[in-house]
Order: sequence, then structure tokens, then C-alpha cells
Amino acid sequence: MKTILLISRCPPYPIHLGDRLIIWHLARELTRRDYTIDLLAFANRPEDHGEIDHYRPYFRHITLIDEPRRGYLRRLMLPGARFPRTAQPAWSPAMWQAIAQHVRQYRYDVAHLFGGVQVYEFRHALAGLPALIVPYESYSLYLKRALETRSAAAALMLRLQRMIARQYEAWMFAPYARTVVVSEADRDELLGINPALSIAVIPNGIDLDYFQMQSVERDPAALLFVGNYEYAPNVDAALRLAREILPQVQAQIPEAKLWLVGHAPTPEMQALAGESIIVTGRVEDVRPWLARATVFVCPLRLGAGIKNKVLEALAMGCPLVATPLSVDGIAVTPEHDGLIAGDQSLAESTVRLLRNADLQRRLSQNGRRLIEARYSWPHVAAMYQTLYEEVARINSSSTAKTRWS
Repeated sequence: MKTILLISRCPPYPIHLGDRLIIWHLARELTRRDYTIDLLAFANRPEDHGEIDHYRPYFRHITLIDEPRRGYLRRLMLPGARFPRTAQPAWSPAMWQAIAQHVRQYRYDVAHLFGGVQVYEFRHALAGLPALIVPYESYSLYLKRALETRSAAAALMLRLQRMIARQYEAWMFAPYARTVVVSEADRDELLGINPALSIAVIPNGIDLDYFQMQSVERDPAALLFVGNYEYAPNVDAALRLAREILPQVQAQIPEAKLWLVGHAPTPEMQALAGESIIVTGRVEDVRPWLARATVFVCPLRLGAGIKNKVLEALAMGCPLVATPLSVDGIAVTPEHDGLIAGDQSLAESTVRLLRNADLQRRLSQNGRRLIEARYSWPHVAAMYQTLYEEVARINSSSTAKTRWS
């Protein structure tokens, strides 16, 4: 059981984008285990077509197809249109045809669809090939949490979007032998929508050779947050850190400062830069920041899925203060691997950590041990390998007929 057709919402590069990081590392690890992988992916950045050489060694064949426009309401209203049986009515006829051609031309043990609404429609193109789908997270859960932070007037559009998302998540994963998400919270949301789904929870991993603890003296009072700021929850967290949490910390520790590191900071974020706040923009290597910071503060209150930034901080031994949402899917034991705090106690927990060198050392060591034990890419790949073998044993054609024909 060694040949996989990978159909992905995006290519596996650049890996500073979290969804691409997953398939990059998973493909690399699977090739080390003698898997043969063919990649069919949507290109959704102008640079994508010119970056194939970065990941060519991990795939036998690579095909990129420009991402299509999608119209969601028709499929919502017409159940018969939800799973196209030919290429023409698909949102991406080109992808549908590419999948069908690969299935005719090559023998695969299993199809791995990475994405949710972007890739679910291709079940018939697979012609009965056993398949699993990896939406990564529940979009309904993401919208649910976004609604919790909005006024009633501002929430109207989000409520409509969530209603549509719940409708899609009720049926678009049903034909697949397994649905894979990265956290228990995402699993619970999907099962609340469709209890019949067979869901596996497989977390992201960390490159333990790359993210290692370093013998570098940490700054005495530096708060760090890292993110891709094209993602709205990261912007919300960064602004809260700068405007609410940092001033409370500085009231007790005046020398405290904040480092906001990551791709595409918004103009609003850039305007925060000053004597005690550094806004770096994208950096080629995040490790020096993780090695020197006193504490990684993750005040996320929006979003779903697992947070790569938290995994990286723990792997680097950067002491963690985080909201419960920030550690979804990560088995952080409060007070042992990190400090878990509600919105109102983040500043207090940060001050406590800044003032306690012994606590910093303990959290640093325990956080690294947690990542080594449960979140290495070999560990994640082994979980997928087991899942592939399970899915390959399932007669997907007969299962699909009883569940969704």
C-alpha cells in the first residue's frame, strides 16, 4: 500500500503558509517511507506555477490547475448537483478531468483529498478509488467563534455564512471513508452537524531537527507573537496584544516589549511600531525570535484547527502563555507545559511568568518534551499510514452507494 493520489487545495510551497506546510512535510516524510505520490493541486497565487522545483523531489507527477470561481447557492438548493458525475458541471472541469485521467492511467491504493469545499466535489472522478478527505478544520467552528466577538448588527453576514457552511459540512464529507481534522474541537463540531461521519483526529507535526532549543540567553522581558497576518484571527490577536495586554504588563514591568513577527502585517499593525513594539514583517527564519523571547503570548480568540505557531514555540522551548482556543488539538497540560489563561487573565499570567525564572525553565523543558513525544512528522506520518491502510480495505463504491447515491 504505497501509491497515493494527492488532490490538494493548494501546492506545498511556500511553507510559511500553514496549510501548505502540512502537505510539504507529510509528502517529504511519506517519500522517506517509500511512498509514491502524484500531486494534483490548485494554484491560487501568481507565483505558484514557478515554484514547483521546490517540492518536485517528493512527487512522481505534479499538475497545477488554476483555482476556479465557485458558486455555492446552486448546490445548496439542488442536491443532485452536489457531486458532479462528469467534468462539465464541476466548479473545476480541468481538475475533474485530470483526476479521471490519472485514475485511468495509474494504479493507486488510496486518494488523499486535502481541503474541504475546494476538493470535495471530485468523488465521482475517482471512479470508486478508496478515499479520505482532510478539511483540516471545521469552517463552521471558525465562523461560530467569529460570531462570539461581533455585535448583533455586524454578525448578520457571518450568521448567513455559517448557515451555508453547516449545510455543506452536513453532506460534503459523507462519501469519504474517513474525514480527518487536526483537533478534537473540529471533530466535535462536525459530528454535531453530521453524527454519521467517520472522523479521525491527526495533528500537525513539527520538524524537530529544524526547531531545536538553542543555547541563547533570552531577553528578560520580551513578549512574542508570530503569525501570517493575511489571516484575520492573527491580526486580531496582534492588535489585542499591543493595545490591551502589553500596557497591562508594562504597568508592572515597565521594560516589557512586544515583538510582532510574521508575513503581511496590516497598516494598522505597522502603525503600532515604536520604542516598545517591533513589527518585523516576514522574516526568513523565525527561530532567532523564538530563541530570544521570554514568553510566547498567544491570545487567539478566533479561528479553528491547530496552531503551528504554538507547536513551533513549544518545540523551541519558548515558554507559553495562551488562551484555551490557541491550544486546540495540542495536549498542553496547564502549569506543566504552558500557562493557559482566559482573556481577562492573559496579562496577569504573562507578568507571573516574566517574574519567575524557574517557571520559565520548567515550561521550556516540558514544552519541548511534549512536542518530541507527540508532534513529530514521523509520528504524524505513521498515523496517516495506518489510516491509508484502513481506507484501502474499505469497499468505497458499495459504502458510497448506501450513504449518498
